[in-house]
Amino acid sequence: LVQSSSAVTVATIGFVNAGLLSLPRTINVIYGSNIGTTMTGWLVVLIGFHFNINAFALPLIGFGMLLSSTGMTGQRGAIGKALTGFGLFFLGIDILKGAFSSLGESLPLASLAGMDMSGVLIFVGIGFLLTFLMQSSSAAIAIILTAVVGGVIPFGNAAAAVIGANVGTTSTAALAVLGATPNAQRVAAAHVLFNLVTGVVAVLLLPLLFSLAGSMGTLVNGLEPVTLLAIFHTGFNLLGVLLFLPFTSKLVTLLEQKFRDEDEDAGRPYYLDKNVVTTPSLALNAMSLEIIRIGALARNMARASLSMEQLSGQRMAIEKQALNDLVDAVGKFTILMQSADMPKEISAALPNALRVERYYSRVSELAIEIADSSHELTRIEDETLISAMGHFRAESARLLEISDPAQPEFSLQQCEELLQTLQVSYQELKGLLLRQGVEERIMVRQMVAHLDQYSNIRLMLLQTVKGAQYLSQLLTLAVQYRQDQRFPD
Repeated sequence: LVQSSSAVTVATIGFVNAGLLSLPRTINVIYGSNIGTTMTGWLVVLIGFHFNINAFALPLIGFGMLLSSTGMTGQRGAIGKALTGFGLFFLGIDILKGAFSSLGESLPLASLAGMDMSGVLIFVGIGFLLTFLMQSSSAAIAIILTAVVGGVIPFGNAAAAVIGANVGTTSTAALAVLGATPNAQRVAAAHVLFNLVTGVVAVLLLPLLFSLAGSMGTLVNGLEPVTLLAIFHTGFNLLGVLLFLPFTSKLVTLLEQKFRDEDEDAGRPYYLDKNVVTTPSLALNAMSLEIIRIGALARNMARASLSMEQLSGQRMAIEKQALNDLVDAVGKFTILMQSADMPKEISAALPNALRVERYYSRVSELAIEIADSSHELTRIEDETLISAMGHFRAESARLLEISDPAQPEFSLQQCEELLQTLQVSYQELKGLLLRQGVEERIMVRQMVAHLDQYSNIRLMLLQTVKGAQYLSQLLTLAVQYRQDQRFPD
């Protein structure tokens, strides 16, 4: 329908980044898009060389422009642009056909012809270069087919050029993911690997495939060379899918191992992708998933700060830096969303997204303060005070566990009730510490240090629950927009 496997690949990169497609399903879409892109050759064969192009294309262009001009932003305008594009495509084929018919003798391509390996590789390179320069395998295939009709390229060498064009279509995906997220790199790598392996297999089996295509032509009383090329193009892509399908799960495992996020890359966005900014539901979903990661980092730091064991300052610093990097990335993505003319419901939710980030940033800052001060606390001897402190920390850790809005069993009410219980426990613990200090059972300096520590823990828990509250609202809105029929699939 789109007449571009590259466009489908870029779209699926956006889908997997937004969390709407898993990597295995995305790879299956890649397989299908490579079969789908072979339909361009069939359109050229069935329409481009058997009809009066001007009589077909010009009315299509005119009707498309009429629809487009009378419905600039609606569905009618989109259909009009599609019809205009198809009309221009076929008009271009007619121009190419005329040009190649007069250039057949002047172009030096015939001197390169030959079915030896050097000749095959030269024409594979020509097909790749055409696609790379035009960033469209459809246009390259159309040029190759019209060159065959014009007698510029023999059938065998044209088949090699088709293989090159099929491999060249990977350049769009490769360019699209430069510096992109690991998810995008995995999808692009799958696309490149599929086309490269399929291309190599097609070159190695070119004599056999050529013979099969010729036999098929004989069975149907002789087909034109361009029809045989269309059969050949579809055939070796189908062969590639049959080769890859049994190994898809292993391919997924390989890609996940190859593009892993180590500690130094923890601050790299997984889901944010500029390709989804203009689609409200996808942009909101991608942003929400990235904020979930920010919340997970903040809660992990908070849990670590509650541990009575020695904490790694270096580890805390790494996680804090990762959180800051993600906050910056989400902030920039939010600005892009705001400038993309979002629906008013999403625009109204964007400040809340920044508010969630601020809450979780404060949680991480408090976690570092708590961890640093833990090393300086002296040991408490009173059993009652030790028990109260241990209970408070245990319940605090439990609150951190249940305050993840991404969990199916998340309950904001349960979080708020536990927070309220901890507020009461904090006041009781504060009273115990003050009484111990007044009675000189602990040093005043020791009492103040513990009071500051548990005050920071209480504030950290409060910020966590506030972040969970606004994040849960954001996730609810994202689910509604994914299901909302006002936004077409």
